[in-house]
Amino acid sequence: MGRLNAIAGVVALAGLAAAAAVPAATPAEAGTLEDILARGELRVAVQTQGPPFSFMDKNGQRTGSAIELTTLMAQEMGVKVVYLDFDWDGLLPALMSGKADMLAADMTPTLARATQVAFTKPFMYVGAVAFAKQGGEIASVEDCKKPGATVAVLLGSTGEKLAPTVFPEAEIKSFKGGGTLLLDAVASGQADCGVNDNSAVKAQAAAYPEGTFAIFDQMLSKEPLAYAVRYDSMDLLTWGNLFIDTVELDGRLQKNLDYWVNSDAWKADH
Repeated sequence: MGRLNAIAGVVALAGLAAAAAVPAATPAEAGTLEDILARGELRVAVQTQGPPFSFMDKNGQRTGSAIELTTLMAQEMGVKVVYLDFDWDGLLPALMSGKADMLAADMTPTLARATQVAFTKPFMYVGAVAFAKQGGEIASVEDCKKPGATVAVLLGSTGEKLAPTVFPEAEIKSFKGGGTLLLDAVASGQADCGVNDNSAVKAQAAAYPEGTFAIFDQMLSKEPLAYAVRYDSMDLLTWGNLFIDTVELDGRLQKNLDYWVNSDAWKADH
């Protein structure tokens, strides 16, 4: 009996030691979504001039596909939205530094970018295209590949990574800023060709006189577009994915894309 009592005592002491080793429960840390709801605003990093996703229209109002969708996000959260304007290469740093809660632009979720930020599921797919000045010596993608041809790309874009592969003998010129810089470069003769997402090129070319550019039909890539959050914002990522599912199912996403991306209807209004 004494031996059994001794064993029971040892077991009891072991149980107490194990219990002492388990840390006391602590309150869960607030997530980004909780912070957004508490402050009453969703802070979104957007491109300064990147139609049809984000741009200042003729009335001086910020608008575009990403603007309408993130405004809708804020409405569904019950908060207001605050937009923070950046050049393309400033978008990721703004998100990673905590200035913004979300990055909403026509950004492709590449593996390299995903080492820094977390992307939502795609809200649409696009492809890169090449373009040149209408009526010039460059009349096709093949002409852009010729030795000595100059190809304009946007600093930090997927086009900058793609161009050396597609145009190995051409000179690649990177421009810092919005996609309109690429069209300016081609129109002014600083570059023979430009490479960017088809939706961006089509929308931005509309601001120039008709017939300024020849946009080549050949698709150089197929890429998803998605919004981004920090890796410490998994609650916001989960909510964002649910938002995309919801507006896709109820038709609001397609309505947005049909107006802003799949047609020129917005040009008359903005």
